[in-house]
Amino acid sequence: MLALGPVRLATNLLLAPIAGYCDLAFRTICREQGGVGLACTDLLSPQGLLRGSATSLDLAKTNDFDKPIGMQLYGADPAIMADGARWARDHGATVVDINMGCPVDKVTKKDGGSKLLCDPDRAVRLAAAVVEALAPSGIPVTTKMRLGWSEGQPVAETLAPRLAEVGVVAVTIHGRTTEQRFSGVVSHEGIRRVVQAVAGRIPVIGNGDIREPDDVPAMLRATGCQGVMIGRGALSAPWLFSRAWSLLTTGVAPPPPGETEQIEIMRRYLRMMVHNQSERYALHQIRSRISWMAKRFPPCKPFKEAVRLAPDVASVESAFDQFLAGGLRGGTEPGVPNAVIAQSLLS
Repeated sequence: MLALGPVRLATNLLLAPIAGYCDLAFRTICREQGGVGLACTDLLSPQGLLRGSATSLDLAKTNDFDKPIGMQLYGADPAIMADGARWARDHGATVVDINMGCPVDKVTKKDGGSKLLCDPDRAVRLAAAVVEALAPSGIPVTTKMRLGWSEGQPVAETLAPRLAEVGVVAVTIHGRTTEQRFSGVVSHEGIRRVVQAVAGRIPVIGNGDIREPDDVPAMLRATGCQGVMIGRGALSAPWLFSRAWSLLTTGVAPPPPGETEQIEIMRRYLRMMVHNQSERYALHQIRSRISWMAKRFPPCKPFKEAVRLAPDVASVESAFDQFLAGGLRGGTEPGVPNAVIAQSLLS
């Protein structure tokens, strides 16, 4: 089974730190479906955590059910990142992950995220500082990165062994470059080169283009990686982990939940957001996520529009009830464009 240093996971399937999406309620929904070995928080600003920013504290919120939990920090200053790691240690982190993969300008312009791939020496110093800060507690440090900044300049395969030398216990590789963002096809070959470069010293976790259960064993076979991290694919199918884990362990992926069960999962998610945050937060989130959550339904534009235009949470619940009763069906609507999700995902 996949181990991150001293932390042994129940499965080798991980929920990615999906910026803007991976709140406590969503992590809980994924865990309740089964198959999740580790779930990660949204990206966390160490400065925000240390200042006690309400936004940062909300993003880092966890509970006893939400374990094991990886808290992902982003930044470029080793001392501040070390302080942020100690905060995470004191607030329930099972694992602390360093973001070296975010392609978004507001992060890279401050030398964080995937900009660290342009300065491997700084990346190693930063990782060493975080490892040292957490060493007395035994909390392991991992990193998530892309293949490199641009095509033809692979960095991950040379950086990963250096990170292992300073105590990083695992690396997750998103098989695209920064310049690709979320376009094109993930490079299994690029991930495989990182696996070969670390030569078994630490596990490599593959990430990118995991949409169906079959994609998981395909990633494992093609790359030789020891685990798979799922991001965007979970937004429309939080049960993907359970189905993929069944496929890996029994050879059979059970069918996805039916419409009624999917609606009830959405309803539970909505109510958890109200409980964890507020009605205002829940309403905003369900409006923005409904295209993803209903992506696998037959044409149901009226249903999606009813949720998007709902003035309050009770109206969203009513839309759920109407859909289950056979209403709000039909119409056509294009899928969620990659450009939309690319603007909101930071990892």
